[in-house]
Amino acid sequence: MNLPLLGIHHVTAITARASDNLRFYTQVLGMRLVKKTVNQDDVSAYHLFYADAKGSPGTDLTFFDWAAIAPRRLGNRMITRTALRVANRTSLEWWKKHLEAAANVGEIVERAGRASLLFEDHEGQQLMLVEDHAHGTPYEKSPVPAEHQIHGLGPVEITIPTMPKTVEVLTELLGMRSVRQFKEPTDGVVHVYEIGQGGPGAELHVRLRPFPESLFSRAERHFIRTGYRWPRFCHR
Repeated sequence: MNLPLLGIHHVTAITARASDNLRFYTQVLGMRLVKKTVNQDDVSAYHLFYADAKGSPGTDLTFFDWAAIAPRRLGNRMITRTALRVANRTSLEWWKKHLEAAANVGEIVERAGRASLLFEDHEGQQLMLVEDHAHGTPYEKSPVPAEHQIHGLGPVEITIPTMPKTVEVLTELLGMRSVRQFKEPTDGVVHVYEIGQGGPGAELHVRLRPFPESLFSRAERHFIRTGYRWPRFCHR
């Protein structure tokens, strides 16, 4: 049976401080903690799930809690940035002011054809808010006003040293399509791949950069899962 993939289901990252992580993602970003369980491979570690009000597929950003893990070292063969979708540029302007007291936040810029706001959480997790006119399910207990709440996952960026083998996996195994490229002033060319009907919730940005190898660490994304909205197909 040929069951096509529709988009990114969730992204999992790592934190060394679960309590601070909970505070930031629920009280600053206003996401809902929809599930708290344990890592199935290491039951001593929490697994925290943040999403929209319903925990809809495509809205989950999750974290494993490993307190002793080393600080982040950016490098190759890793997920380097995760985007989250908000309504429009007005929301991005609200978020810039909101985040200035709690995060390392940049300016609103045009990136891959969309207004975007780059920022980092308290552990250096690289994140980005992007405008997307689709609407999610607001969480009534969120401290963030409903019109500015996060709708779900946006484009996910990976950094690799060379393209050929990655392209083969993306196009032949996962059925993704190469749709465009864009260039950033200091970081070279980024290749954009999409899946399903496309859009910011179904994009993978592939950055080529001659970094050293990454260090498995806090503030690092552990894996992406792509999938049907229902049932779920997973890629790790």
